[in-house]
Amino acid sequence: MNKTINLRVKREIDRDIELKILKLKGSLITKGFTEIIHIADENEDFYLNSFSTSPEHKKEAEDFILDYISNHNLTGTIALVNTKN
Repeated sequence: MNKTINLRVKREIDRDIELKILKLKGSLITKGFTEIIHIADENEDFYLNSFSTSPEHKKEAEDFILDYISNHNLTGTIALVNTKN
């Protein structure tokens, strides 16, 4: 059964940060973690981006996301949301 990974993304961002986030999403797809990323409104300040991945890739995908956030100074703009699955 696939596992869901959720990302909380700040709504009000500048163009440079938007490009970094798009690059992250593209990397998740090209690395084979997912085929599609769903975007929903979480509240007036954040979007919730979610995707499903296989159980054996979940930890690898989460580690990739956390490294990307750290390496591209995106803390406070995008965050991995813990889920129980």
